[in-house]
Amino acid sequence: MYHHSGNAVHPAAGSATGLLEPEDRDPEALYYQRCAWCGTAMYHRLLCPVCRGSDLRTERSEGVGTVRHSTVVHRNTPAARNVSLIEMNEGFVVRGRVMGPLIGIHGGDRVRLSTAKDPVRGEPVFQLLDESFRAWS
Repeated sequence: MYHHSGNAVHPAAGSATGLLEPEDRDPEALYYQRCAWCGTAMYHRLLCPVCRGSDLRTERSEGVGTVRHSTVVHRNTPAARNVSLIEMNEGFVVRGRVMGPLIGIHGGDRVRLSTAKDPVRGEPVFQLLDESFRAWS
């Protein structure tokens, strides 16, 4: 039986044909991967969670999505902040922050990308598309 040596150099799995070089990327855009085999969209993965394929293409998101879950966090921060799971129109889910009143952010709210990378936390920041007044009703 033959085993590869621990110090042997092996080529990386997958191909880099769909990857964008860092200088080609817009810093204010959100990028995600799409599996070339099954078409699943995902955010920051090495392998496809559905088929375990490694041939992932990098694509640019249009930046519009729906809040699936939102919670208020009081830990490790001087003021309360929200952390939300956003389902983007392309089909992937990303964790980020939604700007606005903490009590006014609900599941089902439509959001648009404001900043791809928050300078403090490094996560995407979204803004509400429709300022709903559901908190008053």
